[in-house]
Amino acid sequence: MIHEQAKKYGNREAITFRNFGSLKWENVSWNQFSLKVKQVSNALLNLGAKPQENIAVFSQNCIQYLYTNFGVYGVRGVTIPFYATTSEQQIQYMVNDAQVRFIFVGEQDQYDKAHRIFALCPSLERIIIFDSSVRISTHDPNALYFDDFLALGEKLPRQTEVENLWKEASNDDICDILYTSGTTGESKGVVLTYGQYLAAMIANDECVPISEKDRVIDFLPFTHIFERGWAYLSLTEGAHLIINTYPNEIQQSMRETHPTSMSSVPRFWEKVYIAVKSKIEDASPFQRKLFKQALTIGRKRNIEYLSHGRHVPLTLELQYKLVNKTILSLVRKQIGLDNSNIFPTAGAYVSPEVEEFVHSIGIHMLVGYGLTESLATVSCNHKGKPFTVGSVGYPIKGIEIKIGANDEVLLKGPTITRGYYHRDSANAEAFDKDGFFHTGDAGYLKNGELFLKERIKDLFKTSNGKYIAPQMTESLLLVDKYIDQVAIIADQRKFVSALIVPEFRMIEEWAREHHIKFESREDLCASKDVYDMMKERIDTLQQQLAHYEQIKRFTLLPHHFSMESGELTNTLKLRRPVICKNYKDVIDKMFEE
Repeated sequence: MIHEQAKKYGNREAITFRNFGSLKWENVSWNQFSLKVKQVSNALLNLGAKPQENIAVFSQNCIQYLYTNFGVYGVRGVTIPFYATTSEQQIQYMVNDAQVRFIFVGEQDQYDKAHRIFALCPSLERIIIFDSSVRISTHDPNALYFDDFLALGEKLPRQTEVENLWKEASNDDICDILYTSGTTGESKGVVLTYGQYLAAMIANDECVPISEKDRVIDFLPFTHIFERGWAYLSLTEGAHLIINTYPNEIQQSMRETHPTSMSSVPRFWEKVYIAVKSKIEDASPFQRKLFKQALTIGRKRNIEYLSHGRHVPLTLELQYKLVNKTILSLVRKQIGLDNSNIFPTAGAYVSPEVEEFVHSIGIHMLVGYGLTESLATVSCNHKGKPFTVGSVGYPIKGIEIKIGANDEVLLKGPTITRGYYHRDSANAEAFDKDGFFHTGDAGYLKNGELFLKERIKDLFKTSNGKYIAPQMTESLLLVDKYIDQVAIIADQRKFVSALIVPEFRMIEEWAREHHIKFESREDLCASKDVYDMMKERIDTLQQQLAHYEQIKRFTLLPHHFSMESGELTNTLKLRRPVICKNYKDVIDKMFEE
């Protein structure tokens, strides 16, 4: 793909990126991109890489990551991406499970982990390091800087062999193995073939309006199937890719590079929503009135009319043009989206409140649904076409959706995985006799649109026999500016309770304004005034829930749930069994009479 695009676009800019540790944005053309990919393919053959060999990439997003991926594909290889934050134990498990010989790493932290587990992984032969400032251990003859690795393929000494491998390539070849983050147990490697990618690109091309005019910024890690599929789709369309290496810098990167599109998870838009709401609260009464009026007009046009496929009355259209030019465009500019196209959003439950807000300020959020096993998109909203707030859109072409027992969403089609790597029993469990993949998500179809209810495994049953959908309640609370993380506790309990990690910066500000003394986060979490304020806000947020779904008690925690403690997956999903174990005493106390 990259070489075909280079023939078409030549010296046109393909990618904007920053080197590790640099603040300067740089560009590479399609021709330069193509050459680097060929050099990686040649260098891999010089190291002895074989067709369909598993090659790991353990790094945050960077330009070298893309060179490596496409270079591996160029020799009919298989890439296995690891999240940059993955633990040593997990790396060791995946390297051994996939019998990896070559592992590419990003920065010092990833190199150190790979070096420490080297002796525990009999198959490992080489560590290739992207960041040239990494300090290699003096006792490490197996490490190689990426620049030195590239030198092995600099003059394309094996290009004839590379091109012969292209001819031998088949759509049945494995392209990637993506290990799931395992919210409930051990990771499994999802097998994705080149044929699946081809089917996904064709199907998404029909409904996702991305083109060579777009500037697409990468926010999620390339390890995540959503970002990987999205980046590859963007490259197939000839779009300009902007690589954001560190997720916490995304807002600044957007303001500096002016992207038109970006895929993200709902939490990104929840934070935008909270930030804008906070600015409105701090504005003068006159400014507040103007902004609320602009939002009302935006909502009326974009939600009440356009989302229902209704014609916008001329008066409303003129009103919208005025508020869009004077107010809404300024909001988008502050986010760095002064020239926006589409913003696919998936990976978790999207709060209808947040979805409506994003559309109201003139940003085309396309809510969708997918899994690693479906190579990202199963369904999505289509720009310019009617959609229902709360749905996850229409299925993409080629996907067959069936609603099974317990309302489980079942999938079949050319983008669905053939199974898990070396996991016969898991495969037997995941696929039924008709070949449908069982997603574990409950949902229903209405007028052609897919609506999700809850993860079936995540449904809690209280001791009174009532079913609770924790993710829905958690997403309701996460739109509050004082709340950073929430874990609902209800399974086999008399009522619903919650562990809440506050947004400490905001809580500290509130405490100072209300002359509440504190010396630590523990003091804030123990404060009755803080608790009462939070309770009032939580009660307001959950008014729409049935009485049995509402949080009756909660505890404020002074520390965040983290990946290090095993409480979060690499995609920042809650590992509920670990949280329940780590906070057993705190939880038990909430249910004391």
